This record gives sequence, structure tokens and C-alpha cells, in this order.
Amino acid sequence: MSENIEIKENGSTNPGYSSTDPDEEKKPNSIKRKVSYNEEVDTAPNGIAVEIPDEASSRLLFKTSDTPPIHLLLFFALQQMLMSLSGTLGVTLIASNVICASNDEEFVTYMLSSALFSNGICTILMNLIGVRLPLYQGAYGGYIIPLLALMEVDPDKCKIRPSTDLFKAQNSTNTSIIFNEEAEMRNLVVKNMSELQGCLMLAGVIHALIGATGLIGVLLRFIGPVTVVPAILLLGIYVVDPILDFCVPNWGIAILVSAVGFILAFYLENYNMPIPAWSPKGGCRIIRYPLHQVFAILISIIIGWIASWIITEAGGFTDNKLDKGFKARTDARLSGIDAADWFIFPYPGMHGPVSYSTPVFLGFLTATFLSILDSIGDYYACASMSLVPPPPQHAVNRGIMVEGIGTIISGAIGASQATTTYGGNIGAIGVTRVASRSVFVVCGILYMVLGVLGKLSALIISIPYPVLGGSLITMMGMFVGVTLSNLRSVSLTSTRNLAVIGMSIMVGLIIPQYVKRFGSDIDTGNSDVDFSLKGLLGNPVFVCGVLACFLDNTVPGNLEDRGIAAWQSDEEVEESNTTSMKYMEGKEIYEIPLPPKVKQWHGWKYVPFMPAPKQKKRERSLSDLKEKKNRFCKCNVM
Repeated sequence: MSENIEIKENGSTNPGYSSTDPDEEKKPNSIKRKVSYNEEVDTAPNGIAVEIPDEASSRLLFKTSDTPPIHLLLFFALQQMLMSLSGTLGVTLIASNVICASNDEEFVTYMLSSALFSNGICTILMNLIGVRLPLYQGAYGGYIIPLLALMEVDPDKCKIRPSTDLFKAQNSTNTSIIFNEEAEMRNLVVKNMSELQGCLMLAGVIHALIGATGLIGVLLRFIGPVTVVPAILLLGIYVVDPILDFCVPNWGIAILVSAVGFILAFYLENYNMPIPAWSPKGGCRIIRYPLHQVFAILISIIIGWIASWIITEAGGFTDNKLDKGFKARTDARLSGIDAADWFIFPYPGMHGPVSYSTPVFLGFLTATFLSILDSIGDYYACASMSLVPPPPQHAVNRGIMVEGIGTIISGAIGASQATTTYGGNIGAIGVTRVASRSVFVVCGILYMVLGVLGKLSALIISIPYPVLGGSLITMMGMFVGVTLSNLRSVSLTSTRNLAVIGMSIMVGLIIPQYVKRFGSDIDTGNSDVDFSLKGLLGNPVFVCGVLACFLDNTVPGNLEDRGIAAWQSDEEVEESNTTSMKYMEGKEIYEIPLPPKVKQWHGWKYVPFMPAPKQKKRERSLSDLKEKKNRFCKCNVM
């Protein structure tokens, strides 16, 4: 005999659902879960566990607040770590070229260890304190562009001055002091790194203040997709030169890695790989899972590395260190492994005191604004993928604030770049159907452990250059493509929008080329001002972003066509548009776990990154109302 009960779904009721319907057991997508999303209700009124066929719930194996079993937790965390490792590696090696450390494997090992360690800290903070969504914080390449622009302005930045190159000094005892080129090069690298660190920390302070003060809403009034897309597009285009430097040692390996990664990720997108599995209940069996798609970049790197090793052992690569093909060898950078320490503990000031450079800081400031806008889009994408409501404004503010704090940490311990949200890990949630915050917390812990293991970091940076170049082709190609997808909210039939985007991109390409070829024309009489102007005008992201923002806000156009209306956060509109969506959890996931008394502090309503205290409804009895009426009457009589 079936017993009819009412099932509560997002505030609505579905009468007549049979909890013992025999046909329900045959549905493969029906899984057990809570009847109501309210914290007070866990089961049906009669205490029977109800099995609800819900398409939304069948899409996730673990919700945001769930914690998988320890063995699955470690596997999922390792998976997220491995798929994002190549991005941090690529940005770090590009940054090492920018600060003139490409031939100093020991220093690059320190850079990578610091980057991995800061990635782990920032990921943990973002999941526990920040926006509290399952997000990974990785190295952001946007901060490398200003440094590349400065290298264009000063091509001899990494060359030791001829006046000191062959210098021999005589001391008082007439003994020759031979110039130490290696030591001088290390001093130059440390000097460049100290400037980068100081500017990175200062940009992080501004980044954190924007989130802490709630200025994001003000930014979104003036900056929209028409401003952001051209700027980020040039960011992807401008890294062509460093990627080319990685590919040049051997184009065959680079093309192999890029092709394998692209084929696994897209041509085999609809193919599920057979994988042997075992469980106590099911025993040995074969499961289907798109493992090749999740680890497409990592698998392509491994295949390219093996191919390079085979060719190296067969004598196919030159052993002349001055030849460009030498860096395709797998043993070209093995000396860094011997020189690296077993354990490296990144700490503030490990490279000495920090310094400041105005051109570098202004370039970092531009990258900061782009990073903020990019992260906001990732927050909403992650919420949609995790089947939770869109993040409220206080959660977004807190997430941006934590990213700024992460940037300060990165600069302090010697990482070469800030951190930002990685969209690739968000996409992996849809593939793995695991949206657990605990997975990303453990992922952050694994990154911290990896950053401490110096020998392992040195092994990672020994990757042959063409292998890295091929993987960067695929990753940056996807980056540019994803950037263009932000134009979906913009009216591309509007001549006004097309003109603003096209003009901004064209000027953003022309001005840096002019500075590169005719930089001597910029002469204000002050060398510091000249260098700052050359650094800013040579930065395509800065030129394109400023011009696009100016044109987008001065040329007449409505908010809908400009795409700003779709970017502005209006919680009431979001709730009205998404009430029919089936969320697996409510907005309570965005609240920081604090004691109830602390949460009810009235001062939180003045803090932009904290939720306002919930107002308790006071229940008044009839006697209370009569007493109040009597007091009112007595006052009138008097």
C-alpha cells in the first residue's frame, strides 16, 4: 500500500508523490537526498527516506558542503591539482624570462616553490573564508604583460653592462679581482624580483580594499564586456613572443603536444574511456569516464616529455649548449635538480627587501582590475555549475578581498605573479560531478606540500621547452576563446559596439609597436617619467583597456546593448529569474561559520563583505498589545 506524502521542492509542494512507487526504483537518475532545503527539515513528515527523481541532483555526486570519503577526497583533490599545475608552471617560466632568470635553474625553483605554496594558501582561504565556493586559485598571467612591455622598452635589460663585463680591479696588494658574471647576474635577477614583489604587494592592497569596501558595484557601472574583452584578448595575443621562444627549439615536439591536447579535449569530447574499477559492493567492473578530457593537457605534456626523452637518448638533439635546439633535450636543465634543496620553506623577504617601480605598479594596477572582473564572472559560473544560488554581494566582496590578500602573500614570499580563479577547474566540476569545497581545501594543502618539496619543484621546471610551448598553445588558445565568450551579453549587431571594440584593439596594437620602434620620440626631459610613459604606452592591455572604457562610457548606448545590465548584480532580479531552478543547497553556504552570537552583531550591516544580521521576528501576544494601547491612552489623557 503506497502512502501519499507532499514533497517540498524549493518552497513548493508536489502532492500525490508515492514514496513506495515500484517504478521509481527502476529510474537510474533517482538518488536519495533531503526532501527540503531548509536546515530544520531533513526527512519527510512521516520519517520515511524519500527517493526523488531530480535531474539537478543527479548531476552532482557531492554537493558544495559535502565531504567525500577520505580515499575519494584525496583522489579528487589530486585530480584538481594535476589539471591546474601546467598553468602555474607556464606563467612561472614566462616570468623567469622577464626577470632575466631563465638560465638560473636554482632561482626558478625558488620561484615555482613560492608560486605553488601561495596557490595552496589562497585556495584554502577562498574556500573557507572567501566566496566559499569550490574554486582553485592559480597563477594569473595578466601580471606578466607589463613586464613584457618594459622588456620591449629596454631590450638590454638582461644584459650586463660592457663596462663591467670584462672588468678587473686592483686592490691595495695589486691582486686581480676577477669579475664574477654569475654573481652579477644573480644580483640583477634579485633586483628585478624585488621590484616585482613590492609592486605586487601594493597592487594586492588595492585589490583587497576594493573588495573590503564594496567598490565592485561602482566599477561595474562603468566597466563592462566591451571594455574587458578587448583588453584580455590583447593579453592573450601579447604572450605570443614568449610562447614562440618555448616552441623554437623543436617545432615537432611542440606541435605533437598541442595536437594531442586538443584531440583529447575536443575531438574525443563525447568518448568515455573504459577504466577498471573495484568496490566492496560491486566488485571488479569497468566504468566509463572522460579521464582523457579532464587530464588532456597533463597527458599531452607526459607524451611530449617521453618523446623528447627518446629523441635525446637516440642522439637526435644537439648537445651544443649555444644551439637553440639544446633546450629540447630532457637533460638540458637537470643541473637545477642537483642544486635544489630537498625542502624549501617560502617566507617573506627570502629574496631580500622589496622595492618599487612606478611603470611596473601601474601595469599591475591595470591587471588587477581585469582580474577582479574575470573572477566575478567565474564566481557566478561556479555557482551555476555547483547548483547553488548566485553568490550574494557580500560573498563576492569577500572573495575579491581574499584574492587581494592572496596577492599580498604571493608578493611577500617571492611568487612572480598574483593568483586568480581558474575557469578550467570550474569546468572540471561539470565533468566529475564533484562540487565539494573539501576537495579544493585538500587540493590547496597538496599544493603547499608540493611547494615545500624543492627537488620535486626542480624536476617540474626541467620540462623541455618545446613541451611547455605546445601546452601553452592549447591553453592560451582556450583562454582567448573563453574571453570572446564574454561578448554573448553584448549586442554584436550594434555598429556602436563593433566600432568601440575594433578601435580599441587596433589602437592597443599600434601604440605599443610605436613605442617599441620609436621610443626615443618620447622625451620629457626626465628619464624616470620617460621610462614610465614608455612602460604604460607599451602595455597593450593598458592602452586598449583605457581607450575601450573611455569610448564605451562616452559614445551613446543603452546598458542592455553594452552588456553592462547583464553584469550588474541585482539579487532581487536574480532571485525572480531563478526561482524555478532546482538548487541543491541554499544561500547559507556563503556564510562564514561563526558562533551565532557573533553573527548577530549589529555592526555587520556596515561591513560590505559580511551578511547583515538576520532580524528576529518578535511575536507579540494579545496582552502585550493591550498593554501598549493602555500606555498610549494614558499619555493622551495627560
